[in-house]
Amino acid sequence: MIDSAFPYHKSNAIETGRGREKTFMTKRSKIAVVGSANVDMTTFADHFPKAGETIFGQKFDLGFGGKGANQAVAARLCGSEVFMVARVGDDLFGPPTIKNFEKLDIDATHVKEVKGVSSGVAPIFVEPSGQNRIIVVKGANETLKPADVDAAADTLKKADCIVLQFEIPLETVYHVVKFAHENKIRCILNPAPAQPVDLAALAGLDYFVPNEHEAESITGMAVRNVEEAKLCAGKLLQGGIKRVIITLGSNGSLVASSEGMTHVPAFKVKSVDSTGAGDAFIGSFATFLGEGLTELAAVRRANLYAGLSTTGVGTQKSFYDRQRFDGEWDKLQKA
Repeated sequence: MIDSAFPYHKSNAIETGRGREKTFMTKRSKIAVVGSANVDMTTFADHFPKAGETIFGQKFDLGFGGKGANQAVAARLCGSEVFMVARVGDDLFGPPTIKNFEKLDIDATHVKEVKGVSSGVAPIFVEPSGQNRIIVVKGANETLKPADVDAAADTLKKADCIVLQFEIPLETVYHVVKFAHENKIRCILNPAPAQPVDLAALAGLDYFVPNEHEAESITGMAVRNVEEAKLCAGKLLQGGIKRVIITLGSNGSLVASSEGMTHVPAFKVKSVDSTGAGDAFIGSFATFLGEGLTELAAVRRANLYAGLSTTGVGTQKSFYDRQRFDGEWDKLQKA
């Protein structure tokens, strides 16, 4: 059962003109995240140091992160029932990471400690503009193998959607995509951090969701504007991907499939830290789709949810709960 600390609406949406939506009751999403769990160490400074240079930062923030964990938390705060499959180290960070999942009412039955291995960590450096640079050390995340996925099969089969990222071994990613396809479970892959990938092994995916930098790295095509994003998305579709969503930061998102391409604009917000915005998009998008919203309606709301996450510092701590998000969404609908 979901408790009162995490209110949500069971709503669907259809377009009614001028980008507005009409809502009605529907089901609650069940989402399984197979992915990473890290601890984020965020440093804020006036500028990034040059090679060999030591500078003073303005402030420091320590929090739970990892793309998989972030996406799970975003989905949970949006009202989904969430299951996590992950690995953490037997170090200072491992047990508190599991307790954080449990505190948020995320099923952590399949989050296990690995002996003699560090937990994943992510030192993050943020400039005044909100621009960030991140170095990820995978640690225990690298030990999440296909056999671990098979051990969680009964739990995964309960999900409406399985969410993946690239902070775990690619063999595991490919295995989960195949598992989801064989069991007719919607599957969303966020290919981050970007790395060379066998697109043929991802043919069973429902959604491939990179940001502009990841899309450029994977295809070799520059993505500096919407038109370039369309060309890049076209190449991914030609490679066998069914549906592509390229998130473009302040330019919103591009939704692409064999049926056509649609640019969904972003919402204006006062950004202070963009860390985790992509994860906020993925987790909320999975939730909204699972509730029955149309694809474009889900993307539009996910754009806002991701944008709002940049108005706070950190990743999971900056994510809105459903009641707060719905309040912001309703304001925009009335404007």
